[in-house]
Amino acid sequence: MQAFPHSTTATPTAIVVPPSLALPVIESAFPRQLHPYWPKLQENTRLWLLEKRFMPAAKVQEYADGLCYTDLMAGYYTGAPEEVLQAIADYSAWFFVWDDRHDRDIVHGRAGDWRRLRYRLHAALDAPRHHLHHPDPLVAGFADSVLRLYGFLPHSWNQRFARHFHAVIEAYDREFRNRTEGYIPGVEEYLALRRLTFAHWIWTDLLEPSAGCELPDAVRKNPDYRRAALLSQEFAAWYNDLCSLPKEIAGDEVHNLGISLITHAGLTLEEAVDEVRRRVEECITGFLEAERNALRFAREIDDGTTGGKELSAAVRACVGNMRNWFSSVYWFHHESGRYMVDSWDDRSTPPYVTNEAAGEK
Repeated sequence: MQAFPHSTTATPTAIVVPPSLALPVIESAFPRQLHPYWPKLQENTRLWLLEKRFMPAAKVQEYADGLCYTDLMAGYYTGAPEEVLQAIADYSAWFFVWDDRHDRDIVHGRAGDWRRLRYRLHAALDAPRHHLHHPDPLVAGFADSVLRLYGFLPHSWNQRFARHFHAVIEAYDREFRNRTEGYIPGVEEYLALRRLTFAHWIWTDLLEPSAGCELPDAVRKNPDYRRAALLSQEFAAWYNDLCSLPKEIAGDEVHNLGISLITHAGLTLEEAVDEVRRRVEECITGFLEAERNALRFAREIDDGTTGGKELSAAVRACVGNMRNWFSSVYWFHHESGRYMVDSWDDRSTPPYVTNEAAGEK
């Protein structure tokens, strides 16, 4: 089946999902949604990548649309105001470029470059306005996207977002050291680190500006709401590991649930793939239960007052977008050139990356 009701390409083709990665329940029970702003979103994010000099113009022209970064976000935050979705999509594109820089810094042994970038990102997160013109495009672009995200909700949301992303930066540093040292974390250690490197709570935080409402602690910490949010993110991270395993084995990676299972649980490659898939499927069934409970909780919030009705609607919107994450992530992995390893000249080197440390010329 196709990822979108109407294909996002000029020449529609059906997406064929390999049997080892196919999840029939996603294809049947999680119909994919798409924000109507998507075509403009794709165009604007492509222009933003060029303006901020994240990728050479030729690579943007050849690869940006095929990487499907905007498709992923347009399929997730489907009810967001256009300005919010644009800020999220640009930030998401930045995140992927940052992830690629991190990978290339590891591959080329650029520990000093990575250390400087890490400190600059921490600083830009706390004072984005002061870093808008930083000479490293990755720092300046990060500051731009964060400053825009900080404009939608109260300062308390901004503080929470910053706290969560400071932890993501430090988790990337832990991964840098693990990969540099060839250290493969144990399964539980990996799972805890993965929740940070995948930025579980960042994508969950961004549900709130999409719904136009900062959720109070009593909602965000409600066990049913929190479980639904966590399972939607765990599904995404572990399905990513399942799809990325060939690429990461080719690149001598150490950060993948399958690799941790092979190393520390003594599983064969085939057994590890089966175990990751089992965990992915458990996320789906667990979410369906958590979703029901979270939606019941949303109904209970509606006490007949204007505030109660608005908060209830915001919670329902957030839970609805958690559901969207499943289908958007699933199809992204089968449409994006980021995972088409077999088409690369070098399976360990994505064709859309540059090997230079852009901020260190």
